[in-house]
Amino acid sequence: MNYTSTRNKSLSVTSAEAIKTGLAPDGGLFVPNEIPQMTQEEIGALASMSYTDRAVKILEQFLTDFTGAELSECAHNAYNKIKFETDEIAPLYKLKDNTYFLELWHGPTCAFKDMALQILPHLLKKSVLKTGETKEVVILVATSGDTGKAALEGFKDVDGTRIIVFYPENGVSSIQKRQMITQEGNNVDVAAVMGNFDDAQSGVKQIFNDKEYAQVLERNNFMLSSANSINWGRLVPQIVYYFSAYCNLCKNDEIKLGEPVNFVVPTGNFGNILAAYYAKEMGLPIHKLICASNENNILTDFIRTGVYDKNRPFKTTSSPSMDILISSNLERFLYQATGCDDVRVATWMKELAETGRYEVPDVTKAKIKEIFYGGFCDDAETLATISAVSKETGYVMDTHTAVAKCVYKQYKEETGDATKTVIVSTASPFKFTDNVLTAIAGKEAAEGLDDFELLDALAEKSGLTIPASLAGLTNKPIIFSTTCDKTEMYDVVSHMLNLS
Repeated sequence: MNYTSTRNKSLSVTSAEAIKTGLAPDGGLFVPNEIPQMTQEEIGALASMSYTDRAVKILEQFLTDFTGAELSECAHNAYNKIKFETDEIAPLYKLKDNTYFLELWHGPTCAFKDMALQILPHLLKKSVLKTGETKEVVILVATSGDTGKAALEGFKDVDGTRIIVFYPENGVSSIQKRQMITQEGNNVDVAAVMGNFDDAQSGVKQIFNDKEYAQVLERNNFMLSSANSINWGRLVPQIVYYFSAYCNLCKNDEIKLGEPVNFVVPTGNFGNILAAYYAKEMGLPIHKLICASNENNILTDFIRTGVYDKNRPFKTTSSPSMDILISSNLERFLYQATGCDDVRVATWMKELAETGRYEVPDVTKAKIKEIFYGGFCDDAETLATISAVSKETGYVMDTHTAVAKCVYKQYKEETGDATKTVIVSTASPFKFTDNVLTAIAGKEAAEGLDDFELLDALAEKSGLTIPASLAGLTNKPIIFSTTCDKTEMYDVVSHMLNLS
């Protein structure tokens, strides 16, 4: 199977080339030239497998220039008891008869990004070898919080790679920031950007698309790649956990094979829910994909109106990983939804860059509404949801998962749909201690406490155990303190790479 660009379908590269490069040379995103199909029998056969073996079977469908043995090696190196705190890797928690949480935060950084970023370095390393690349690969990342730490953890000390992460100075939680600025590894660098996530992401994209700067890098024996979900090697492992969740429902006799389910996905950059869309297109019985946003509700508006308009105030919320107004992965969906119309997609992306807005035609609007439901939740509703679920069931969730739970409630009230539903839980509640503790124990419980006192207080109030990787932050020294303006990101990269 080969890959093409969302903006030029005459381009054709192998999956190894797509993973190595990250972003297509025309600024588009790599997409498979076909979506593989799985029969119900094949899906049913996954139910008796481990998460690791399920991953191999799904990845084999897309990464056809990798051998089964290579993919098995990558998967077993990524998904194991050393890296994850549970053998199940991505366990399901049953909340009520028709509602389940898919917990994707049992990895080393306590966030769902581990599900892809523990395997991406292995895929990338093999991709470099397969393509005969001799230059050192520089992983350039913009993060709204969780991707940064997960990428740093995945790529630390990986031979032949460097990784540079930019995060918005005041746009991540204190725990997320602490995770990044204490990161160890001989090939890692971290810098804060004075601005929001979109500023950091736009800066990274500008560097990727700068042909003159690419020549400077090449002269110094470097090439750029990405660990953001613009990289197909980051996105394709996310498809796995939707199949795995469905198989666990079958295995636990919660559903019968072939019975449709809903997935509720909190998302800002559209990558997590896009993976669910690909799973649906492959044959996974998904009834509705419920897209949950916070007050930066650009995706809600797009799903409901077909108008994408980023000309609006950027809001800093209690769910910072979703504080995004430029949802990069939406481009991949538009390519599929328009029947692979690369010219139209390129035109929309040009309009977005120049005016901050585009509108899709009625036929595309209808396609979007057929697949997706969009809703959003403000901070007050987010904390109220955490509080209510904790009191009713004892289950404690983070702010992003709470956004999804809140939007699911809206969906049920609006539609009456009783289809069994999986809510994608994207982070440990200990990643957002201040807000979670406030929600379950009152504002006074969190007042005056530092990051680590908050961890202890939340553990006491919730009865949960602090994940080892977060508890260990207490004694880690701060390594990175660079802060730059968004216009200085080139200079930071050049300095970190010692470019001549």
